[in-house]
Amino acid sequence: MTAVRPGRPVTATAGAPAPAPALPRPGRLLPVAAIAAGPLFLASGLVQGLTRDGFDFSRNALSQLALGDLGWIQTVTFLLTGALLIVGAVGTARTPHAGRWAPRLIGVFGASFLLAAVFQADAGAGFPAGTPDARTATLSAHGAVHLLSGMIGYIALIAAFLVLARRFAAQDARGWALATRLAAAGVLLGFAGSSFSVPAFTLGAGLGLVWLAALTVRLTSAPPAAED
Repeated sequence: MTAVRPGRPVTATAGAPAPAPALPRPGRLLPVAAIAAGPLFLASGLVQGLTRDGFDFSRNALSQLALGDLGWIQTVTFLLTGALLIVGAVGTARTPHAGRWAPRLIGVFGASFLLAAVFQADAGAGFPAGTPDARTATLSAHGAVHLLSGMIGYIALIAAFLVLARRFAAQDARGWALATRLAAAGVLLGFAGSSFSVPAFTLGAGLGLVWLAALTVRLTSAPPAAED
């Protein structure tokens, strides 16, 4: 039996598993950005929706808050949310828990918010105040790009959820695997119902943001997992 001299570090013995690499101290804060992104976007939308003249949650999408005199608030919200998601994706990729593809897909999701900030949604359904109550019959060019960016972003988020659900299942974290698959289904159903129900779309999108925040907490605190 070999004695360990005081003051000298103990090294791992041959054959022992190496400890998981820890994030550098500044890097540990990066995933927090993804945790904050969803609550920020939803809180901003809720406050604006309750205070903007003519806005109705039952018929107007949160994206329309970027229109009108105070639309800059929602535009800034889009930009901040997208930036936070991208920073959070970078931080999550540096952990040993998320694998390769999920952070990349989350980064695509974040980029879709930046694109949505540049290309605004169309007016309609009574918002901004003074707009006809009818929904927009045809999309403008910027409205089409806005819609397409949202579709691509949320498809990427759904894909990220499915990738992570598979990883959870491989780790025997069945509760997380099931909940993440259900969240993916909920987001998809929300988008599928958006053609006839704006609240369905809002709820589906909100579910995706909230569950992403929960997943980021899980990914940054869970034991190391195998690569996908």
